Amino acid sequence: MKKFLERFYMGLILVFMYLPIVTMIVLSFNASKSRARWGGFTFKWYLNLFGDSEIINALANTMTIALISTLVATVIGTLTCVALMGVGRKSRAFIMGITNIPMINADIVTGISLMLLFRFLHMNTGFITVLIAHITFNIPYVMLSVMPRMKTINPSVYEAALDLGAEPFFAFRKTILPDLMPAVLSGAMMAFTMSLDDFIITYFTKGSGFDTLSTKIYNEVKRGIQPEIYALSAIIFLMVIVIMLGSRIMRYNKAKRAGSKEDSYAAKKRLPIGKTIAVIALAVVMITAGLVFGGVFRSKSNQVYVYNWGEYIDPEVIEIFQEETGIEVVYDEFESNEIMYAKLASDGAAYDVVCPSDYMISKLIGEDMLSPLDWDELPYAKENLDEAYMQSAAQFDPGNKYTIPNFCGTVGILYNKTMVDGPVNSWDILWDPKYKGSILMQDSVRDAFMVALARNGYSINSTDRMELEKAAADLIAQKPLVQAYVIDQVRDKMIGGEAALGVIYSGEAVYTQRENPDLEYVIPDEGSNVWLDGWCITKDARHKENALKWINFLCREDIALKNFEFVTYTTPNKKAQELIEDESIKNSEVAFPSEESLSNCEVYQYLGNDADKIYNDLWKKVKAAE
Repeated sequence: MKKFLERFYMGLILVFMYLPIVTMIVLSFNASKSRARWGGFTFKWYLNLFGDSEIINALANTMTIALISTLVATVIGTLTCVALMGVGRKSRAFIMGITNIPMINADIVTGISLMLLFRFLHMNTGFITVLIAHITFNIPYVMLSVMPRMKTINPSVYEAALDLGAEPFFAFRKTILPDLMPAVLSGAMMAFTMSLDDFIITYFTKGSGFDTLSTKIYNEVKRGIQPEIYALSAIIFLMVIVIMLGSRIMRYNKAKRAGSKEDSYAAKKRLPIGKTIAVIALAVVMITAGLVFGGVFRSKSNQVYVYNWGEYIDPEVIEIFQEETGIEVVYDEFESNEIMYAKLASDGAAYDVVCPSDYMISKLIGEDMLSPLDWDELPYAKENLDEAYMQSAAQFDPGNKYTIPNFCGTVGILYNKTMVDGPVNSWDILWDPKYKGSILMQDSVRDAFMVALARNGYSINSTDRMELEKAAADLIAQKPLVQAYVIDQVRDKMIGGEAALGVIYSGEAVYTQRENPDLEYVIPDEGSNVWLDGWCITKDARHKENALKWINFLCREDIALKNFEFVTYTTPNKKAQELIEDESIKNSEVAFPSEESLSNCEVYQYLGNDADKIYNDLWKKVKAAE
């Protein structure tokens, strides 16, 4: 009985450890994007993964950074340990104590400290800064492994070699290094693992246009986990298994050869030469690859740095632009206006062109963070954009000096007709207890408060403290009914039938209805938000001419149509609208709402810093509520 229980508990532990991984691997072969529905067996996510240049570049960056930082940190850490043996015991203990602080210190503190240092030195963040950061935090791990071994080595052998006429380096290589090598290799493996796995320090030091696997996966997961990520994770897991099996096989073969008559000293004497040549060759290859992938050899003048919403452009459009203009697009994505603002506020020169929404554009204009547009360089914009949308943009950008409308839409309720009883025409349904655990809310300050304010008959741009506190109280009361606060993930959850009701943007609703015909989108009778976002050039843009070319290119009717078909949000490009062939889309109230549908809708206004503080403080209380 005792053995049975032991095996049962061991099996239970293994199930908890490996069942999630098995689930992920199975989903990597699921033809459907939904986790809740099996769409058949497919390899397409693996094919898409290998065809995704961004993920391939992130993988190359990860391996390059890990290998180079490991090599440099191992050399520096080992030499430091050797040098420390020549100082007093108290001094050595003090230096080792200081060295150990980065390992004890929180990664976020190290990351922010390095970020501030690079900015103080006016270094452009990217490959070089990430490499320096990884070398910095890897050195203590190497020293932690090498120093105990160094203390056990008898220095008399080294001194005897010197007395016999050997050069210092030759004596060190023949007497100290062989005994030290196991600890050096152990430290190098630890450094490589830490570098490969690091996210926080990389996140703070990577800058724009540069990603490792950890930061790339993080950006993807924020917008909803894509099947390609399942495929990538499955491949990484398989590689780990192969390495572990290979290691065990090598140890087994080494044990079998233990009785060999080969002269072990001769073997040791021959082996370092081959290893040295291999390490040097690998270092040269990795450094060259790192410089290429890291952008050191790229032309810095013929680029444009773009900051856009996640999945808000057809990837082929970027390729077409690069082919036609020869301008390299360095492209990054954000998931909310607030995240975009924080990035620009901390590093205004990081991007040339951004795509904020109405109220955020007003805020950026008020804080002098945008550059006026040169309309003479935007012929497609002048010719193709619908005047009605230009007038809407003028509500937050008087005179249309800073903004070119990109997409627009509404915020409403998406519901599953098979899971919801009765009509859906009011925000009140999101407070109905019978849908507990089946409601999705937007993880956005303005959108969440918009729902509660509109439900109570208040303006969605309210700055009245009592009205806002009432809205916050309603959101807190609703919290136990909410399955999750999400952004782009509401789309995948609704397609998969994981929720009955969700607050969603109209363009996402068009896409979800294609994937699941049981879904319906409505704008509640109390009213909602009608939003418009647009392309703007930042005040400190380094490539303003290229930014204008980018904006003008996106206003070309064929390109605007291509983006509309990919994104499914309402396009303000009137010529692109005329090119839409699908009559059901052209006449859709979701894609192109009528004036009657928009009669109760308001545009978000920038409410000022004081109102922003009230919203943010109340939002923190909502998110913290149980």
